[in-house]
Amino acid sequence: MRRLIVTEFMSLDGVVEAPGGEPTHPHSGWTIPFSSEDLREFKLREAQEAGSLLLGRRTYEQFAAAWPPREGVFADVMNGLPKTVVTSRPHELAWNSTALEQPVRDSLARLKEGDGGPILVAGSASLVRSLLVWGLVDELRLLVYPVMIGGGLRIFPDDREKWVFELADLRRFESGAVLHTYRLAVG
Repeated sequence: MRRLIVTEFMSLDGVVEAPGGEPTHPHSGWTIPFSSEDLREFKLREAQEAGSLLLGRRTYEQFAAAWPPREGVFADVMNGLPKTVVTSRPHELAWNSTALEQPVRDSLARLKEGDGGPILVAGSASLVRSLLVWGLVDELRLLVYPVMIGGGLRIFPDDREKWVFELADLRRFESGAVLHTYRLAVG
């Protein structure tokens, strides 16, 4: 059974939108001033340990435009990982990607039952919200940055359901960003 790991850059006010320079938010690139060597090393190890990426369509398009021209170890890992994309336009995929079959929830459950390393979900706010509601997330890694950006896309459902998680790990990086790793509480 493969683990599904959601990894998100998050502001103090819970926003996951435009952390790296995407044009969708007035404070785009809000993570950039908080980069540090130990944080970059963690993100590289996280990608190296993944068996594949699961992406929503918009995140796929942003990543597919950003990563192929880049060079270096991290770019090599990102470009080499197999990608599964939740999309209604499978004919437009490239960059080592395949479309997830419909219905999405059932296909994701089958994907998790397969062989291989962890399935890493980055960005993809709408997809992550569904994964949480469906109970398919095995681990939630929230890399919280010491900045508030006044609103934007969030990953948490607004359905008034209660979800209890256990803190599995807590790590502070030199830049002031803090990684909170949670697993769904059993029982």
